[in-house]
Amino acid sequence: MKFEVAGSGCRKCIELEKRTREAISILGIKAEVEHIYDVSRMVDMGVVSTPALILDGKVILSGMLPTTDYLVRLIKSKAV
Repeated sequence: MKFEVAGSGCRKCIELEKRTREAISILGIKAEVEHIYDVSRMVDMGVVSTPALILDGKVILSGMLPTTDYLVRLIKSKAV
């Protein structure tokens, strides 16, 4: 499982990465987390607004900073 956080490095993007790591830890799953700063790569991935969260190449969240609890539920629903 690979998560990518897409964003310029702003406060919200950094916080999304932190919360994603927390959610993964809560779920007890093994996953890789990478932060993508390259705008052209974000466009290629289909990111419309940041911060965005990509799971295994598919955008699952864009333009918002959810709570860790929300991310736990989202990841559970996508990992099935």
